[in-house]
Amino acid sequence: MHRRFMMEALAQARLALAAGEVPVGAVVVLDGEIIGRGHNFRETANDPTAHAEMLAIREAARHLGSWRLTNADLYVTLEPCPMCAGAIVNARLRRLVFGAYDPKAGAVISLMNLVQDKRLNHTVEILDGICQKECASLLQEFFQRLR
Repeated sequence: MHRRFMMEALAQARLALAAGEVPVGAVVVLDGEIIGRGHNFRETANDPTAHAEMLAIREAARHLGSWRLTNADLYVTLEPCPMCAGAIVNARLRRLVFGAYDPKAGAVISLMNLVQDKRLNHTVEILDGICQKECASLLQEFFQRLR
């Protein structure tokens, strides 16, 4: 099940890659159905908040007509940054599933664990390293092209 939804997130990441964006993709899943999709759109939109997670969360909230995504899970190809980790907590997502680790900006495991900080009003279950090789290789391919 987790692999299936991560493959959907990877499809979103490939859309970002095709648009010249950093290839990160995300999907929000509720009761086995994708209710939100997103891929990085920062460069295209000139919007620093247009990360894959933020766009998928926004679409899911619109779909439900509520900002509370309490029983939903977020699948994302890269460990979320602090901004996205904060949005994950604020959206009350149940679970975060991610693929590749981000040693420079990851706010779930690599630099800190914002989504499970007991001082906050909500904590999120974490499943990490799902389809890690596929997620990491897409990012490596993108950054090798830049050099």
